[in-house]
Amino acid sequence: MLPRLLLAHRLLAGAAAPLPRRRTAAAMSAAAPGTRLLRGVVFDMDGTLTVPVIDFPAMYREVLGGDEAYAAARAAGGGSVDILHCIEGWAPDEQRRAYEVIARFEQDGLDRLQIMPGASELCGFLDAKQIRRGLITRNVKTAVDLFHQRFGMMFSPALSREFRPYKPDPAPLLHICSTWNIPPNEVVMVGDSLKDDVVCGKRAGAFTCLLDETGRYGPHDSLPEGVRPDFKVSSLSEVFSVLEEHFDLAPVVSESRI
Repeated sequence: MLPRLLLAHRLLAGAAAPLPRRRTAAAMSAAAPGTRLLRGVVFDMDGTLTVPVIDFPAMYREVLGGDEAYAAARAAGGGSVDILHCIEGWAPDEQRRAYEVIARFEQDGLDRLQIMPGASELCGFLDAKQIRRGLITRNVKTAVDLFHQRFGMMFSPALSREFRPYKPDPAPLLHICSTWNIPPNEVVMVGDSLKDDVVCGKRAGAFTCLLDETGRYGPHDSLPEGVRPDFKVSSLSEVFSVLEEHFDLAPVVSESRI
């Protein structure tokens, strides 16, 4: 199913957009001029739905073998490190050691797992609007299961790094859109990483919202055009206003098409 979806996505990239799904008169009149239909929101997990607690630089240094190797990997990656991509070409024994280090850091993060302020309220808002919620993370399935269990918020589909290829490839987001039977241009991808979340969303053809709590990415207009998100917020609480100001949140009436 996924290969066919990806092929279709590439073939249709330059084609005319499909006819919009019909809505009731009330829904159409409620939509402000220029707003877009929103039917699903897909979230990153670590640093977006949960408070960031993993010391990623320390993890990368240990996996790569010290400060010098870490600096070289950052330079090669334009200032960032895709650790999963780095170790893909390693020998099996080296990969096993690397994944053991990553698993140790991730387990430490799970022991201190905290919900991001505003996450529960935002999910309740989306549920009230009948807007679907999905999740894509480069963490393991165990972490996703614990998140669901501890905080009582279910996301479906919820894709961990066992789903290949993982972010920033658009495949996981396209898979969720296919499962929902919703086109990507009616979905928003929300995450705290330009290189993973925003790039994944843009490649899939979805709207993108960058969560930048600390301002590390600088002003929105200063971001490179190729990775510039549609929206930039400093907290999940700000996502409410983004959705209400820029999207039509009225439920869509399901109708068969001839």
